[in-house]
Amino acid sequence: MPDINTIIFDLGGVLIDWNPRYVFDNDYFDTIEKRDHFLENICTDAWNENQDAGYPIAKATEEKIAVFPEWETAIRDYYGRWTKMLHGPIDETLDIFRDLKKNSKLKIYALTNWSAETFPIALERFDFLQWFDGMAVSGIEKTRKPFPEFYQVLLNRYHVKPEEALLIDDNLRNVKAGEFLGIQGIHYKNASELRTQLIDLHLI
Repeated sequence: MPDINTIIFDLGGVLIDWNPRYVFDNDYFDTIEKRDHFLENICTDAWNENQDAGYPIAKATEEKIAVFPEWETAIRDYYGRWTKMLHGPIDETLDIFRDLKKNSKLKIYALTNWSAETFPIALERFDFLQWFDGMAVSGIEKTRKPFPEFYQVLLNRYHVKPEEALLIDDNLRNVKAGEFLGIQGIHYKNASELRTQLIDLHLI
């Protein structure tokens, strides 16, 4: 197997603590069951991913309200209070990022499912996003993980050979899609386990 010279990081859930439940916490709805119903059946992960792939947030919001008018306030708050979903960096993983940056043989990129409309907020808030050697943002590219063309955007733009790259992502589906293209993958679960895996690969 060729040596790894490229690390590809996912952002949300790996380097950035993002979760809709920070908006729709136990105080927002009367019951946890109501919150779970909202996130699992109305403003779902799949719905959010559609905006990550470039669909306009305002249009998506109005379309969702038209179907679920009784949930209008919560639907508007999904993106209206979106910044509250960003809790901050995952410090332990950020420390790993710092250690990887010390390895001069590595190039480090970001491949993220993120709306082009909200990503500038993250860029302003998190200085470490400037550490990357490059990135591909789904909302800008109008496609997203796990579709192979999105991975290919990054591979082509930065002349990355799949067999020399390692993808770190908290979504196993996305890891598997990368592996199908020949990119080695780590399914991120926590920083401690990630550090051990990277040490075993002699990357840090």
